[in-house]
Amino acid sequence: MLKIFKKNAFWYLALIAVIYLMGWGLKITAERMDYTWHWNRVPHYFLFTGLVDHYSSDEGVAHVDKIDDQKSKVTLEYKNGKKDVFTILSKTLLVKDGSPVTEVDKIGSEKVVSQGILVTGLITTLEISMYSAVLGMLIGILAGMGRISTNPLFKGLSTIYVEIIRGTPLLVQIFIFYFFFGTILELTRFTAGMLALAFFTGAYVAEIIRAGIQSIDPGQMEAARSLGMNYVQSMIHIIMPQALKRTLPPMAGQFISLIKDSSLVSVIAITDLTKAGREIITTSFYVFEIWTVVALMYLVLTFSLSMVVRYIERRFSVSD
Repeated sequence: MLKIFKKNAFWYLALIAVIYLMGWGLKITAERMDYTWHWNRVPHYFLFTGLVDHYSSDEGVAHVDKIDDQKSKVTLEYKNGKKDVFTILSKTLLVKDGSPVTEVDKIGSEKVVSQGILVTGLITTLEISMYSAVLGMLIGILAGMGRISTNPLFKGLSTIYVEIIRGTPLLVQIFIFYFFFGTILELTRFTAGMLALAFFTGAYVAEIIRAGIQSIDPGQMEAARSLGMNYVQSMIHIIMPQALKRTLPPMAGQFISLIKDSSLVSVIAITDLTKAGREIITTSFYVFEIWTVVALMYLVLTFSLSMVVRYIERRFSVSD
């Protein structure tokens, strides 16, 4: 490692200098904007800590049991036989044991700790990206094999599917899946968005699979058939493992793009990472802080996927 550094010391220093100049340029730009930064408020959107007010929902009686010096257990027994139980901070308690309550009377406040909206959006982005990737991979494999098929029906349908999906914008496809198919099939927003992303990804995966299969020496298929395998067995056991291995880098690039493209589902009111950021900005006006954090969160997701793919590539190279 030391020898490599000494050999390329000048270029490493040049890299450090360029990074320093970029950081200096960003600092100067931020200063000229004359913007007051609020980075101290950002953690609040990852982990929410605060007070939540509780109210009675009907007429009844309050029963108060002291838990400790800080908290009290309040049980509301309503005339209709129902009950509500709250854990209230004693200093915010507004009722006494045996006090009558009416509808929407404030009882007190409870301290809660819950995940923030950015974490909620991140989880949604991960879920929709994962489901879309798995389904898109299956669609892409089938369509890719259809593209090289000699059967006019399979080849024609696969070609039409790939050309239509690749020739139209993803945003338009999301609207079609949500407003058209979603209305007819009564799909939820999440399902419609996931299917749109899956079919969009599947078209590109199909072309990657097609190119991977066609890059395998035709002699591999001939050898497999000479050993008594049929076409399907030859594809599953001989051709596809080699094709998938060769297509791993472009496949990883496509799935990285999928994570970023998932931000478009926010247009149909799915609270993914992008929509979560927009909602925060609408109420707080912390434009630069929130978009910077959202961009970094996407970067962490895509970089993590890149590292996983590189690890898999190294494992495959060892097995060669």
